[in-house]
Amino acid sequence: MNDSKKIAVLGGGSWATAIVKMLQENLETVGWYMRNATTIAHIKENDHNPNYLRAADVYAKQLDLYDDINAIVTNYDILIFAIPSAFLTSELEKLTQSLENKIIFSAIKGIVPETGLIVGEHFNEKYNIPLENIGVITGPCHAEEVAMERLSYLTIACKDENKAELLGNSLQSWYIKTKISDDIIGTEYAAMLKNIYAVAAGIAHGLGYGDNFQSVLMSNAIREMKRFIKKVHKMKRNINNSAYLGDLLVTGYSVFSRNRQFGNMIGKGYTVKSAQMEMSMIAEGYYATKSAYNIKEDNKAKTPIICTVHSILYKGKDPKKEFKKLTELLD
Repeated sequence: MNDSKKIAVLGGGSWATAIVKMLQENLETVGWYMRNATTIAHIKENDHNPNYLRAADVYAKQLDLYDDINAIVTNYDILIFAIPSAFLTSELEKLTQSLENKIIFSAIKGIVPETGLIVGEHFNEKYNIPLENIGVITGPCHAEEVAMERLSYLTIACKDENKAELLGNSLQSWYIKTKISDDIIGTEYAAMLKNIYAVAAGIAHGLGYGDNFQSVLMSNAIREMKRFIKKVHKMKRNINNSAYLGDLLVTGYSVFSRNRQFGNMIGKGYTVKSAQMEMSMIAEGYYATKSAYNIKEDNKAKTPIICTVHSILYKGKDPKKEFKKLTELLD
């Protein structure tokens, strides 16, 4: 594949900002789409995103900034979507330019609420993008640590190994290591599921459960993840690899995890609505829980943690009582 293909990031949040920072280590120009023209003006003047990862330098001289999604699609070959899943459909509805012949990488760790599909499947089914032109960027990696240039690891998954290697080479640096995978479906489901388990970890913390229980919760979560992914996409994979277990652990334990923060608030007695209003960023695990529960019902996977979180978030059940029941199901 031609290494001169132009790469753009779509999204204005913390993960989009981190990806732009990573790409700037290797590329002369990075395309960047975000809705807010005022934010674009600030970046051009001050070399940082005023709303997210303010400490991260994103150099305007290396940026090709747009507030028009059609312009970025027209001018770039590889499009990295880092738009929260809850807003993806409304952004894509603005498109008048075709995504045909574009290479799509998803850095979205969630489910498209309107279709109940992971992002790769959404682009494949709704926009007819061939699977070999779709990829996934997954962790374990928090945007905040990228901003601080702490050593981080990424997994780039794509059916086309050359495309995965091209993007991996564009993202890696002295503080970013990348590896490639052909498990595009499994890694994307894992990235979605780990947000649910992080919500569970947060609820447990909010309820007062300690580290001993958290370790049991996480060990059960990785086994539950394995059962779930095997049901939806059976292939040979090592669930203990960083893209699965590593991403689960960093999201479940990190102080930077917005899903853990959201769950912690629920455990402390916040309603779902009040917790969402309190947070300035989207907790993808909330939307993922509903979709994962529906998928679980279709595939008959044994998922007590997902069921518990679903009961609390969507059925209004008491977190304390639901977790008491969950403790009897874990081992």
